[in-house]
Amino acid sequence: MPDESIKREIAELRERIRYHEHKYYVENKPEISDFEFDKLLERLKSLESQHPEFITADSPTQRIYDGTLEGFREVAHKVAMLSLDNSYNFADLAEFDERVARTLGLSGEEIEYVAELKIDGVGIALLYENGLLVRGATRGNGTVGDDITHSVRTIRSVPLRLRGGASQIPPLIEVRGEAFISLKEFERINREREEAGLDVFANPRNSTAGTLRLLNVREVATRRLDTFIYTLSYCEGLHPASQWEALDLMRSWGLKVNPASRLCRGLSQVRAYCDEWDRKRHELDYATDGVVVKVNRLDYQKRLGQTSKHPKWAIAFKFPAEQATTKVLSIDVQVGRTGAVTPVATFAPVHLSGTTVKRASLHNADEIGRKDIRVGDTVVLEKAGEIIPQVVSVIKSERTGDERPFQMPEHCPVCGSRLVRPEGEVVVRCVNSSCPAVLKESIRHFASRAGFDIDGLGPALIEMLVDRGIVKNYADLFRLRKEELASLPRMGEKSADNLVAAIERSKKVPFNRFIYALGIRHVGAFAARALAANFSSIEGLIAAAQERCVPPQTELGVLTESDKPAPGGPRPVEGTSDMFEAIDGIGAIVGASVAQYFCLPSNVNVIEDLLDAGVEIIYPEKKIAPDEALLGKRFVLTGTLKSMRRDEVKAKIESLGGRVTSSVTGQTDYVVVGESPGSKLDKARRLGVSILGEAEFLELIKSRK
Repeated sequence: MPDESIKREIAELRERIRYHEHKYYVENKPEISDFEFDKLLERLKSLESQHPEFITADSPTQRIYDGTLEGFREVAHKVAMLSLDNSYNFADLAEFDERVARTLGLSGEEIEYVAELKIDGVGIALLYENGLLVRGATRGNGTVGDDITHSVRTIRSVPLRLRGGASQIPPLIEVRGEAFISLKEFERINREREEAGLDVFANPRNSTAGTLRLLNVREVATRRLDTFIYTLSYCEGLHPASQWEALDLMRSWGLKVNPASRLCRGLSQVRAYCDEWDRKRHELDYATDGVVVKVNRLDYQKRLGQTSKHPKWAIAFKFPAEQATTKVLSIDVQVGRTGAVTPVATFAPVHLSGTTVKRASLHNADEIGRKDIRVGDTVVLEKAGEIIPQVVSVIKSERTGDERPFQMPEHCPVCGSRLVRPEGEVVVRCVNSSCPAVLKESIRHFASRAGFDIDGLGPALIEMLVDRGIVKNYADLFRLRKEELASLPRMGEKSADNLVAAIERSKKVPFNRFIYALGIRHVGAFAARALAANFSSIEGLIAAAQERCVPPQTELGVLTESDKPAPGGPRPVEGTSDMFEAIDGIGAIVGASVAQYFCLPSNVNVIEDLLDAGVEIIYPEKKIAPDEALLGKRFVLTGTLKSMRRDEVKAKIESLGGRVTSSVTGQTDYVVVGESPGSKLDKARRLGVSILGEAEFLELIKSRK
């Protein structure tokens, strides 16, 4: 195909993909299936990989930066990004309205306002030059914020290029908006974190703020952030007359503007809007904690001015937190997959924020003690982030003297093992890996879609298999026979046939899903993919972990008599998880957890049992480097090279068999140094790692294929 034809097809594909992204992520009106969209994107990726000279920064394939950032630089906003003054009742709104009218000399007249839902997320500023997204930033101190461009580019509702021709889009635009995580996504993220043994996020706002600060951009992309844009803060050569007109303009450029915004004539319409959305807000798939009221006319806004902190032409009306009062009927404990023992309160059913609440986690004994929650207490409930019910306080004046303080049990309520509270943790754990409660939750995780994906193996069946002693470990699943399954209540031959077939299909499992299914604490789907991409086999991963065990392993999970450890088994040498930390997406906590897991022979025996039971791990195809001189060498990049972009450097090293990691460790072979290097250069010098300047690096790769 001639170059011009390829270039034309690439341009057409980009336009089609942008159109469908807008229909799906902005208008919520998809016109094609996910499968059809993925086919378009794959075709574009294929053409661009064959013709990298046609890749542009605004291509839909370039949303995700393939690497780990070193940090965030500060950038100045075009216009100060002020906070809003808050009001908590309609008397405050009336006072605001009177002040606006008095300042403008319009006393007695109805002011035109724009009422917008106040999204409970994180404020961001987006800068577009000639329609192209060039920068995303946090609010920071209002004048200077952190550059989060790479994170913002992962948000599908943020266009990389604005819609419209050159004559329709001003040369320089800065818009303000709110980044957020939808309630549905928030539940998904917390569910996956819980399955991975990680702490759950308290609310969508906190998780959004944490996500935008992640240095691993691929991890940001997995959180599926969204946005609403609400202010045109700077616009070169174009001057809309009102906030309402500015919203229309931004919508026409393809930016996502909240459809619930309303033009209101006077305070009475503003109040009606606030009342309406206080009732309806629980129908939304995002958290909103109030209404922002803005004077519509921009010339009025200019006359009203601002204080050092707040604009005088806008105010935030905060919805009252919805609370409910109920009685604590009981406090029981639940045992999770990681052995964590969590106290859970059962309440007299009460309606709160659109749902009936009967139960809520009390988190841990320390939290119960701090709030002094007792069985029989009357308590005030609230939903954190409009999702998770929590006890806000105890109404102690309602106590009768019959209330009973909670005591965390000393033994596991399921298996009777003595509970342990590890040093430095607030969580009490059952450390018996054979505990039926731990086993049931572990098997649910193991068989989940992100793990072995065993269709038909639901919670009720898992409970029955464990309670009857049919399944005592993961490998037992692959030894289940049709006859023993068919004899179980509510199974039958057809169901047994289907389950046996599903288990047989699941025996072939991709390496990343195998790692995830093991249930290693802190290892979610993303970390599992990172580990699978950096080790060629399960044996290699085990060996890497066991190099850091005390005492060292002599065989795969087998210790000689003289090497047998003290009670508790081998443990990682302190400070030796650097090899795992050097992998993109694996931090200190995850690295230590991986090393600790494989230091225990019992865990390695689990893997051997699975392989003996017929499980076949499908490893990703590894590209064989044409030059063995760089094969397996580890590179770290710091600073900026004049001759090549960072992604080009990374691609070149990998094409020659090397690996680019984010952290300098004792296993690093080379640190490539460009202009304005960071602290990695100092660490390389301390560790004695080979340092290559730009010229030396180019010389190293020049003669390579």
